[in-house]
Amino acid sequence: MSRKVPKNEFEHTFSYHFRQWLNGTRDPFLDTLEMKPQKVFREDKKTVVKREKEKKALFERIYDIKNNPEMRVFQRAYNVFSVLFCVFLVVMLLTGVSQLPSFGNSSNPVNNEVAQRYIENGLQETGAVNIVTGMILDYRAFDTLGESHVLFIATCTVLILLRLDGDKKGRSGMGYTMEDDRIHEPKNDMILQTVARILVPPIFIFGIYIILGGHLGPGGGFSGGAVIGAGLILYLNAFGFAKTEKFFTAKTYKRTSFCALACYCLAKSYSFYTGANHIESGIPLGTPGAILSSGLILILNICVGIVVAGTMYTFYVMFRKGDY
Repeated sequence: MSRKVPKNEFEHTFSYHFRQWLNGTRDPFLDTLEMKPQKVFREDKKTVVKREKEKKALFERIYDIKNNPEMRVFQRAYNVFSVLFCVFLVVMLLTGVSQLPSFGNSSNPVNNEVAQRYIENGLQETGAVNIVTGMILDYRAFDTLGESHVLFIATCTVLILLRLDGDKKGRSGMGYTMEDDRIHEPKNDMILQTVARILVPPIFIFGIYIILGGHLGPGGGFSGGAVIGAGLILYLNAFGFAKTEKFFTAKTYKRTSFCALACYCLAKSYSFYTGANHIESGIPLGTPGAILSSGLILILNICVGIVVAGTMYTFYVMFRKGDY
């Protein structure tokens, strides 16, 4: 049988020190090694001058324009193409300006029949009480489709530039786990959370109202989507990523944006095809002033609102955390 060692003797044994080191309570090498401050490194001036000369010689050998035929050819071609591009650009600008209508002419685009057509026949042709919405989502729907795609492409660009990919253990590029992302947020701010509980539902409802009533009065997909995006950002600041991503994640944004853009594209492609071939679209305009009216404008407003709301929220998340 082993005898019981007193505490003062046990503290001087290897087993005691090894257990302390294993538990992390004490470093056995702490205060036992002689530490000397490192001397400041100062490079010799002759070495610095020599290295600079070697660097200069190497640079001149690689980029020797006078004796390097490839560099001379490239420099000449660069100068020639630069001059040609500038001449081409100037000619194109002067040609475009020369074909502009004269100032004050009655046939100028500002005074032609387009604006008159929008005002006088807009309600009859589009079914939208809001003339601006009828112009944007009917007469100029192709431009609006391009604007929606610009928002989506801009979001993809921000994702490419700012995304911080994590490892297999869930740690992000910033070195913390997704469970620790409360460092970006208020520590359970009761005032902010209470205000968010009161304001977020009305904000969402108001944004939906603006989108659905865009063809009846001021509003539409862009303004309503911005309101919903602001509501998402407020909810995120109050309750954090864990609760927000229960109903809105990166996959949700990608899928909803793709579906919205695809629906917009298919709907207007049908209208473009029928209009270009002088075929009746068969889509009823409904009664002006009713919620289900103005043909496809209501559906297009919803599609635009989904894209805008998701884009605003995604921009905020990427610039704030980078891991989304």
